[in-house]
Order: sequence, then C-alpha cells, then structure tokens
Amino acid sequence: MKRIPMLLALTMGLGLTAGAYAQTAGQDLKNAGTETKDAGKDVAKGTGKAAKTGARKTKNGAKHVTHAAASGTEKGVSKVEEKTR
Repeated sequence: MKRIPMLLALTMGLGLTAGAYAQTAGQDLKNAGTETKDAGKDVAKGTGKAAKTGARKTKNGAKHVTHAAASGTEKGVSKVEEKTR
C-alpha cells in the first residue's frame, strides 16, 4: 500500500520538473529572438555609420581635388599671362 503514494509523489515531482523545463525552453527561445533582433539593429547602425563616414570622406576628397585643380589652373593662367606681355 505504501507504494501507491510513493509512485504518485514521484509522478507529480517529475511532472513539475518537466513543466519547469518547458518554461525555461520557451524563455530561451524568446531570449534568442530578442538577441537576434538586437544584433540586426547593431548591424544596421554599423552600416549607417560606415556609409556616413564614407560619404563624408568622399566629399572632402572631392573638395580637396577641386581646390588643387583650381590652384593649378590659376598658376597656368599666370604663366600664360606673363608670356603674352
């Protein structure tokens, strides 16, 4: 007769343990989804920053080249002007 309550207690204990694992597995999946979402946001921020930096450097490089060309043109004009006098 003592075996039935013991078997019942063992069955209930296993049932509660399985329920606890099921809750942690669900929470693990939720955490994995959140981490994936956050990683996607981080990648997007990095890509945006890289694009912004690249655009700024391209703009500054083009500006530098334009000024250098204008300076060279002024030198050429000065030389031609001196020769025609």
